[in-house]
Formats: sequence, structure tokens, C-alpha cells
Amino acid sequence: MPIQNFPSQLQPIIQQGFLAREFQDGLQSRLSFRSIADREIFNNRIGESVTKTRKGLKAPVTTPMSPVSNTNFDNGMSPSSWSIEQYTLSINQYGDTIDLNMVSEGVGIASQFLANARTNGVQAMQSLDRIARNALFGGALNGVGGYLGGNTRVNNALTSAGKVVSVDDIRGFQNVMNAYGQVVPVGTTGGMTVTVGSNAYTLVSVAADASNVSTAPGGVSGQFTFSTNVTTSDGALAQPVIAATAPLVLRPNGRLTTAALTAPQGMYGSTTYVPGDTLGIQTVLSAVAALRMNNVPTVDGAYHCYLDDQQMLGLFRDGDFKYLYRGAYGTETYRSGSVVELLGVRFIPTTEAPQQASLGAGAIHRAIVCGQGALIEGDYADAGHSDIPDVEKSLMEKVDNVVMVTREPLDRLKQIIAQSWYWIGGYALPTDATANTSIIPTATNSYLKRGVVIESL
Repeated sequence: MPIQNFPSQLQPIIQQGFLAREFQDGLQSRLSFRSIADREIFNNRIGESVTKTRKGLKAPVTTPMSPVSNTNFDNGMSPSSWSIEQYTLSINQYGDTIDLNMVSEGVGIASQFLANARTNGVQAMQSLDRIARNALFGGALNGVGGYLGGNTRVNNALTSAGKVVSVDDIRGFQNVMNAYGQVVPVGTTGGMTVTVGSNAYTLVSVAADASNVSTAPGGVSGQFTFSTNVTTSDGALAQPVIAATAPLVLRPNGRLTTAALTAPQGMYGSTTYVPGDTLGIQTVLSAVAALRMNNVPTVDGAYHCYLDDQQMLGLFRDGDFKYLYRGAYGTETYRSGSVVELLGVRFIPTTEAPQQASLGAGAIHRAIVCGQGALIEGDYADAGHSDIPDVEKSLMEKVDNVVMVTREPLDRLKQIIAQSWYWIGGYALPTDATANTSIIPTATNSYLKRGVVIESL
């Protein structure tokens, strides 16, 4: 690797490969949301986005052919076809840099050169993990929304019946899929069926608020316009608003909205203690049942559940969980304080789980249980490519599709080097709308079927 442009005092460090190994260690320091993504290479010279097409199946035939109709060239049969759906994968560039004055660095107590490399690695890992998390939960305004989309509540009560309703989050309501599997704005194909309160209405228009007041992580508040008037009882404050094609969001004790979560009463361990809406094993099993009803494939034999440590604490306090492990104090589960695999679920604690401030009962935590194919990662094929001959290139390392660049000193005194990283890629949520009840009788109506969000205190 060409290093002749670097000062002689740095060449031994670079030749021994310390920098590359330090950067790689930072990227692989922990496993979280990015691990659920299926990797795809985004080829060069095809633009900044690519539309993927997924085909469905044909419904099974259970009615015998009529002997009377078995005539002519078609034998009494009419041709049928399978359906398709599309999703778009777009890429962007992310990166950051840090400067190092090699002369000033000499007075430090440790090598800032390697420290900068490791810090860049950790930052890159966290950045990609957070981008993957945001795609999973929030999706994009120009798509079908993330796994939190299509689930919200009224945030401004109707004083009289009307067609316009203010909601806390419009994600997942802006677009629908037409008969050709294309994502189009709501209202262009007859609208979207949305349940407000206890009744179903047809949504024909969505508008974001000029000033965002959403309480959901990454949420966008706005107004819905329906084809008919919404009653005052359905449009009351905090009433649930759920799209017919929304992903499944579960809450303990069957709560319909985030604001309906209830805090525990009394002191834990006392006879008067009433547990609140914290995470329990039955809620997790309900998520697993929903994934299995949609025939979502597992990841190495189990579904992944990403959650924070507070939700994990609620799981250890759950009565059903304690009953399951009663007398098993020597198990790895209780010795390590974390669940590795249980009942077909692989629990993965993370500090990147979305957090939300209290709506009155306490801070709100969100876990997601998902299977294979819930997220697609596109990595640009030409990341790290250069048309400049190698003899003139700066030091460059590519680890896990992230490129680290160390630029030689360009200042007048040849003292300041730049240590940078960048990643070119993006994430997409593939839909499974073609897997309807005619193909899988137990399937749900959700566009996004490969994950279930669990909200709890």
C-alpha cells in the first residue's frame, strides 16, 4: 500500500496494519439493528435509487373443473396471473472527519492517532445502526411508513362532527399500494380505510402540520381529511386511529394507544402491588404468533427481539416468566441477567431502542420482534473506488462496506492529517402485500408483515 506521502515517523505504524485493525474492532464492537438487514450490493451507474419488484403467488384451486365446460381450445379455463408489489431502495452518503496535528499530539499521554481511528469506527457503527433503526421504526414519508406507521391517535378533540381530524403522527397514512403494486399517494386510488375510534372511514387526504407537535420518536403530526364526517365520539381526544394496512403494534393488557399505557400501583413485592403495562412474555409470544401466522422466516432458527434494558427488567418481573424459570436460579438466563433465546425468540438488548418521554404514566419503551427480510441494506458497489493511480492515493481501508480515509498532511508545515470515514448506502422496508389470505389463510392485511412493535412502560 503506498505510504510514501506520509511522514517517516508514521510509516511503521501504518505498515504494521494497526490502523485497519483498530477501525475494524470499532465496527464490530456490538450487534444491534443493522444485523437484521439483508445485504444487497447497489451497482454503479444506475442512479441514486432502484425500484425492486416482488412477485406474489396464485391462490390455490379447490373447486373441481366442470366436465361440461371441458371443451374447445381453453378446456373451459380462464387464465389467471400473479400479483406484484414494488419498493424503492435509495442510497445516500454519510460520513465524518477529525483532524490531528502530529506535532502537538506528541505531548499527549497516549496516541491520539489510534484513538481517533477507534472513535471513528465506533461513530460509524452507531451511525449505521441508528439509520437502520430509524428505517425499521419510522420508514420514510414517501413510502408505506415503518413498523410504527399507520398507528396513531387523535391529538385534538372534535367539538362537532367533521371530516378533518388532527392526529399525532401521519407516517404510514400518506401512501397506499395500487392494483399494480406501486406506492401512490392516498386519495389517488379511492383512499385508505382507517379506523377512527370504533368506526371505519375512508381517508382521502393527509397534510403535515406547519409546526410539528408529534410525541412519537421521529413522528410527524398532521391532519387527516376523510370522505365523510367523523363523529364527535370517534374524534374524541386520544382515540385510536389505525390504518387497515398498518403493521401490528402490541401493548400490554390490550391498550389501544400509547397514551393509554398505565403505570404500576403500589410497591413492587408488596401484596397490594398492581403491575403496570410493562413488558411480559405473553406479549412477546403474541408477536411471535403474528409472525408465524404470516409465515415469516426466522433468523437462524429464532426471531430477533431488540429491546432496551428497562424492558428486559420488566420481562424478569413478569409472573409467567418467573414461573417458567422457577427453581432454575443456576441457569445462564439468571446468572447473566439477560435472555439469549427463549420460546423461539432471541433477545438482543440495545441502547439504541427508540425512547419517548412520559405521556403521564412514565417513559415509553419500544421493542421490535422481527424475522428475516424485515430490512434491506443497499451498499454502494463503488465505495472506496478511485480513478487516480494507486501511487497517488492516500491510505484507505474498507471494512464492512465502510471506508476509512487517512489523508496525508497538506498544510504548509506538513503537520495536520485528516482521519475520515464514509458509507454510501441506504435501507428499505420490503412489503408483503401479495401474501394475502388467498395465499396464506392466516395472513394479516398489513403491508409490512415481518416485524411487530411492542410498546410498554
